[in-house]
Amino acid sequence: MTKSSVAEVFNTYRHRLLKFIRSRTRFIEDAEDILQDVFYQFAQANELARPIEQTAAWLYRAARNRIIDKSRKKQDEPLPMVDDEKSGEYIFEEIADIIYGEDATPETEYLRSLILDEIKSALEELPEDQRVVFELTEIAGFSVKEVAEKTAVPVNTVLSRKHYAVKRLRKQLAELYSDVVGER
Repeated sequence: MTKSSVAEVFNTYRHRLLKFIRSRTRFIEDAEDILQDVFYQFAQANELARPIEQTAAWLYRAARNRIIDKSRKKQDEPLPMVDDEKSGEYIFEEIADIIYGEDATPETEYLRSLILDEIKSALEELPEDQRVVFELTEIAGFSVKEVAEKTAVPVNTVLSRKHYAVKRLRKQLAELYSDVVGER
């Protein structure tokens, strides 16, 4: 396959593949990195004279594998807030970028500590049953079923408590969110 053919494949599949990857990743930056890696692998495979017969299948399989690899690397990180029901976007994505970002400037370290203090305060203000459920599912990584078993509470009650915890946290952290997004 020639370089112009690689460019044609890129132009043909770029948008669909990015949409596929984006639907399976939390951050657009991660999706773009994965897309770039997949097309780099594709170009490398073509240079090595290993023709790829089923281009679309190869691209989607490579993308899926990169998504899995990336999620394994991030598995130990707690999840940022759950998605906003109205927009489907992660409303605290920017805050998560600061908390988990690799920037180590004095400014970002200070901002990171302020954000973590605000989140800790917001968690402390939750009713205990909601806070426990939220911390066990989002921070400790337990499934809802495991939390139900640990706390001897029905699964639907655990789900309800988590839902109300998320709603309260969104409301309590909305000002922080607008401050951080406004500064960036």
